[in-house]
Amino acid sequence: MTKRAWWLVGLNILIPGSAQMLAGNRRLGRFGVTWTFILWVLVLVTVVVYLISPAVVYTVLTTGVGLTIVQVAFACYAILWIILTLDTLRLVRLVRTFPSARLLVAALTIVVLVITAGTASYGAFVAGVARGTISSVFSGGDVAAPVDGRFNILLLGGDAGADRTGLRPDSISVASVDAVTGKTVMIGVPRNLERSPFIKGSPLYGPFPGGYVCGDQCLVSYLYTYGEEHPALYPNAAKHSSEPGIEAMRDAVQGVLGITLQYYVLIDMQGFSDLIDALGGVTIDSPGRYPIGGQEDSHGRPINVSAWIEPGVQRMNGFTALWYSRARHGTSDFDRMARQRQVQQAILKQFDPANVLTKFQAVADAGKQVVKTDIPSGMLGHFVDLAAKSRKNPITTLELVPPTFSSAHPNYTQIHEAVAQSFTIPSPTP
Repeated sequence: MTKRAWWLVGLNILIPGSAQMLAGNRRLGRFGVTWTFILWVLVLVTVVVYLISPAVVYTVLTTGVGLTIVQVAFACYAILWIILTLDTLRLVRLVRTFPSARLLVAALTIVVLVITAGTASYGAFVAGVARGTISSVFSGGDVAAPVDGRFNILLLGGDAGADRTGLRPDSISVASVDAVTGKTVMIGVPRNLERSPFIKGSPLYGPFPGGYVCGDQCLVSYLYTYGEEHPALYPNAAKHSSEPGIEAMRDAVQGVLGITLQYYVLIDMQGFSDLIDALGGVTIDSPGRYPIGGQEDSHGRPINVSAWIEPGVQRMNGFTALWYSRARHGTSDFDRMARQRQVQQAILKQFDPANVLTKFQAVADAGKQVVKTDIPSGMLGHFVDLAAKSRKNPITTLELVPPTFSSAHPNYTQIHEAVAQSFTIPSPTP
């Protein structure tokens, strides 16, 4: 009976349902074995498809229908494995095995139950959370084709902290991704760039045919507020999961860089802090000493600082990483841009799928609060595939800052040429 017990437990592990076919309810056993083989076939097909075309698998796993099917499948297999494992434990008849083996047989059965049914239950949970997050963050808008072989995505860091009035896109950049290789160029646009040009056809070309000239200090970041104050310029913004302020920024950055921006992503910087905390922090090599809080004196030196971010490699939580990205007292906007890009690249490189999966609920909750975008859910599969490819390549960075580029008197022909060149130069060594 002890040997029989070990055989039944082993068979339940290898082929769930086979124990019932040998020593129990054969109808239940056949049902279990049939669905076990179906699972093996599905796993094999998924692996083969993934090796041939990962984007297909990513697409299935980033659609509402696909995630619903996956969630139901995981839940059903969890229930099936619970039933089969508990029935196997009944068939073992522990009281007729050697006393020394009873605890081991029971323990192994419970461990297997936790691993199989527990994993399936967690899979169903993750699929449900992912479906809810995707439906709340990503739109059902139109799928845009790459332009000149690239996807160009406007990234806006909206800083609406307690010490500020309204939202300001203090961080403006563009992620330009090769549609085939995933190689990425990050372009940083200074928030204090002036005289932003607009292409003909833009709603802003009418009031500003010679560029954004409004008087004193007409900064590109002010166009977000201008768009929000003139919603009639972009009457269809809400229909396309956007806002007038975002569309005004899109038009401005397209004119500044001379490229087409298919999508935007607006990131709330305070929520950005929550996202980093959800993922367990980020490792940054700080090149200098930066203040947390405080003000500047008449000489531009930080005063009333509550704490300092010291130089060197350190693991930052969300609060520290946020201040590292936005600290400006005693430093410059251009230095701040470099730090923002440093944090962006650290997130891309350090937050691997396994890390995200183990903290999925917290990440999903933070993501709902952090991100607003017009990227349609139908593009997620392709973009996830490109993101995986981009992680394998170094990121090329182009910062439109002095002394190479002037912010007060920018040469936009020079900027357009630099942007075009950044797409063609070889990638730097990792």
